[in-house]
Amino acid sequence: MAQSLGRRAAPPAAHPPRPGGSRARGRGRGCPVPTHPGRVGKVSELRTVAVVLAGGVGSRVGLSIPKQLIKIAGRPIIEHTIETLDASPLVDEIIVMMTPGHLDPVQELVDRGGYTKVTRVLPGAETRNGTTVRALEAIGEEECNVLFHDAVRPLLSQRIIEECVAALATYEAVDTAIPSADTIIEVDEHEVIQDVPKRAMLRRGQTPQGFRRSVIARAYEIAATDPDFTATDDCTVVLRYQPDVPIFVVAGDERNMKVTEPIDVYLADKLFQLTSHDLPQDRSDEEMRAALEGRTVVVFGGSYGIGADIVELATELGATVRSFSRSSTRTHVERRSDIRKAREEVVGETGRVDFVVNTAGVLPRGTLEETSEDTIYAATEINYIAPILIAQEFYPWLRETSGSLLLFTSSSYTRGRSGYSLYSSAKAATVNLTQALADEWAKEGVRVNCVNPERTGTPMRTKAFGEESPDTLLDSRTVARAALRVMLSPQTGYVIDVRRADPFASHELSAQVADDMHQTEPHDEMPEGADAASSR
Repeated sequence: MAQSLGRRAAPPAAHPPRPGGSRARGRGRGCPVPTHPGRVGKVSELRTVAVVLAGGVGSRVGLSIPKQLIKIAGRPIIEHTIETLDASPLVDEIIVMMTPGHLDPVQELVDRGGYTKVTRVLPGAETRNGTTVRALEAIGEEECNVLFHDAVRPLLSQRIIEECVAALATYEAVDTAIPSADTIIEVDEHEVIQDVPKRAMLRRGQTPQGFRRSVIARAYEIAATDPDFTATDDCTVVLRYQPDVPIFVVAGDERNMKVTEPIDVYLADKLFQLTSHDLPQDRSDEEMRAALEGRTVVVFGGSYGIGADIVELATELGATVRSFSRSSTRTHVERRSDIRKAREEVVGETGRVDFVVNTAGVLPRGTLEETSEDTIYAATEINYIAPILIAQEFYPWLRETSGSLLLFTSSSYTRGRSGYSLYSSAKAATVNLTQALADEWAKEGVRVNCVNPERTGTPMRTKAFGEESPDTLLDSRTVARAALRVMLSPQTGYVIDVRRADPFASHELSAQVADDMHQTEPHDEMPEGADAASSR
């Protein structure tokens, strides 16, 4: 994603003057940490300092610059890593340990991206262990939790961070690992197999690795007295020199890969295109009400389906909600004049805009060959131009409240679908728009995210596909609550999957069963002269 930070776009001439008022900045710890069965459930009371280990070079990927500065998905690898840690409400401070001679580029991207939790960018040592020691010296003597994470693991999830911090409430050392899908063999110096360990008990180590500061510091103090000391990671140091300290293992993720070889750059780039993010942890009704009371929510497409449920739920939770749609207010989302009129009505009534949600859309079906030009223009204007107009018209007001814009996409954005070419391409464009606006608006504290729901039981779907088993569909109110969770979260630039199945399952698997799940109102007919093509 290209960065366009540090510049404030001038509002269109017809915008009202910028309203007054202060803007809240920073992120809080309002949500409990999600846990899996059998996992620890407490949240540590200690501060958590994340250390980004970025002391490596790009020799194996064939570049003269450190591999953590290679661009993937439009940004340096290390920036993706820093962004994820900065977005976690459980991380209080970030220290970057960078390859000597390359500190300035990292400091520049930190300043440009507004990553306020990064307090220092320091030179690393010649070895990983030496870099860890330098980081511990920078942290000081105060007890805290320390998470060490490889800069070149840019696909770290919030779920892993949360479980590592939760585990540190009980354990003094935590590792992250995944089962091995391959058989592991042990060979001698002649490449002859000596042993084949049982795969069921083997794990592949990842990061973060987390520790109480005093425990990892003491382990390195003892290691310094060992003339034969070597270790490839920090858990090895604790295991060897603090053997009485149990090391808990948090389940990692195959996507949390390390960019080491040339092919890894390609794979990571593709994973960024396909991978969605974890759904933020649910809040209690009381927590949601505290976050929504006194706030103004604007919903486009709010008469039916998910949009209507968002309106109802947000209203129940104390928000001031204004809904606009073609059927209820004669608002055409593809017309700037209608969007501007809606904005002026809301601002005139409430004096502020905190959240804007767009669920309006149309789903023309059929091959491109049989699709009329009127349908092409109408579908593109409603599904793609409309979110752009909404973003432009509401940005000055979202800027004043450090608000949030929430868009909807479909899993078809990952790969075009036959019979849905206009829809699929517009959904891909919506995802790119989300990511780009998140970059542009980051310094102003405005968040932009995109929800990708699995097929959902709505009037629109029933009209299009007939009666289906409820067991195969998401309930629209479930999607609405998930949308509010995303809307209230500190995350930005994320595509959030909402599924009935395991939320950490394959994104491609989700795509197979969610080709056409964007919301449209049952009465949102294509404009006159632009009949939607029907599938053969």
